[in-house]
Amino acid sequence: MHDGPLIVQSDKTLLLEVDHPSAPAARKAIAPFAELERSPEHVHTYRLTNLGLWNARAAGHDAEQVIDALLTFSRYAVPHALLIDVAETMARFGRLRLDKHPAHGLVLSSSDRAVFEEVLRSKRIAGMLGERLDDETVIVHGSQRGALKQALLKLGWPAEDMAGYVDGEAHPIALREEGWSLRDYQRQAAESFWEGGSGVVVLPCGAGKTIVGAAAMGQAQATTLILVTNTVSARQWKAELLRRTTLTEAEIGEYSGQVKQIRPVTIATYQVLTTRRGGKYTHLDLLDARDWGLIVYDEVHLLPAPIFRMTADLQARRRLGLTATLVREDGREGDVFSLIGPKRFDAPWKDIEAQGWIAPADCVEVRVTLSEAERIAYATAEPDLRYRFAACAPAKTAVAEALVAKHRGEPTLVIGQYLDQLDELGADLDAPVIKGETSVRERERLFEAFRSGEIDLLVVSKVANFSVDLPEAAVAIQVSGSFGSRQEEAQRLGRLLRPKADGRTARFYAIVSRDTVDADFAQNRQRFLAEQGYAYRIIDAHDLATLD
Repeated sequence: MHDGPLIVQSDKTLLLEVDHPSAPAARKAIAPFAELERSPEHVHTYRLTNLGLWNARAAGHDAEQVIDALLTFSRYAVPHALLIDVAETMARFGRLRLDKHPAHGLVLSSSDRAVFEEVLRSKRIAGMLGERLDDETVIVHGSQRGALKQALLKLGWPAEDMAGYVDGEAHPIALREEGWSLRDYQRQAAESFWEGGSGVVVLPCGAGKTIVGAAAMGQAQATTLILVTNTVSARQWKAELLRRTTLTEAEIGEYSGQVKQIRPVTIATYQVLTTRRGGKYTHLDLLDARDWGLIVYDEVHLLPAPIFRMTADLQARRRLGLTATLVREDGREGDVFSLIGPKRFDAPWKDIEAQGWIAPADCVEVRVTLSEAERIAYATAEPDLRYRFAACAPAKTAVAEALVAKHRGEPTLVIGQYLDQLDELGADLDAPVIKGETSVRERERLFEAFRSGEIDLLVVSKVANFSVDLPEAAVAIQVSGSFGSRQEEAQRLGRLLRPKADGRTARFYAIVSRDTVDADFAQNRQRFLAEQGYAYRIIDAHDLATLD
């Protein structure tokens, strides 16, 4: 027994003492397999889950490494039953394998006859299988590769997909490293992905996920379909690929609501792919338009459900998911695991900050108190209206104005969820407002004006949560958000993390209404960032003047 920072409990929770000298090392050691649940000031709670352990196993960590991390950093004896459970859970991964058979095509095989018999008798997968070849092998219908992996994960026997990938249509792509070079972690991320064949790379916003995508394309040397969140993001991907690779304007197509180009590298929006007319997805032909060698999913944590169904049919293609956080608010992380692939690379935000690739950030939660009349109005409001009431409290406007005045001259974003609140702030601050109805052309004009320093204040809705490149943004003031969304919080902080020319610290303010559901949601929103090592200072709105 020794003085470690970790307390491992038999209910699979891990308690990490944040102020302990070994806490950073422990956090790093458990990050590949443990999920953060709660993160108050002094003790953070992590949990061991089956999916977390399988992700670690798929990434090349074995049970021995996980157990060693727990034993090394634990203050007290680690419950023996938990260690056995970890070993047995991780041993479940790979007991079933998908392979390519020279004569029969795709087959499911197992080294464990009993598991094989159990799985074959499941009604969930019966329709996906063909003829049984022997005691340990059964033919799988090629079109069912993705759906079978999903079903096996739900049965608790995740299959290791060793069936390989088609090369796709060849197309020369190379990085053009002129005046820049791949960072070590970007190279590692691209290599880890390629080694695994398919999967997800997790990097903070501002750490160059697009470059990792370009490096993977350089390895694939094949036609590539890139799926992105919106048209602005598609244009940014195109500009970055033209700048960083040997691709020309004529080789990159945009497939969005406005333009329908299919070229060797095609950038399409999720929105256009999920558009339905007469109950049919009219643009699905895009997936079969070329023999794609690589499919890149930008912001993979936002994948709409129909894209999952489409992805289930694309298992023979190499698939790269890029994201800042694998957290999904709908709990479908298992679908990302089985259909896109396991986590191949995950760089802790603070590690990349320490290397100077992203800006340090100071996170501050500013709490406002509702007036007596507002508190009574809140208390008597219908439950489904309470959050909006608390999120749009008039007191927040005054705080936002004070913070803007405090940082006058620094590139500042005011971010919110509710359009009437944003319109009001835009009018009060005399600042342009970017929201869903703002045309793509106008958005690009305003973003460009912000980048060039022509304007230093923008009020933005959730359209700016993701894939918006604003390198010099130094201050973000969050007035409202999508309930308790951890990924949104991460995306919003990410708008600030590009390194600043003068090396200054980014400021991230979240204005929260005290004693309301807004405060409860704020706590949940902060969980992912706390896992990455960010701490929120809490101050009262009355104390803004004392803020350094």
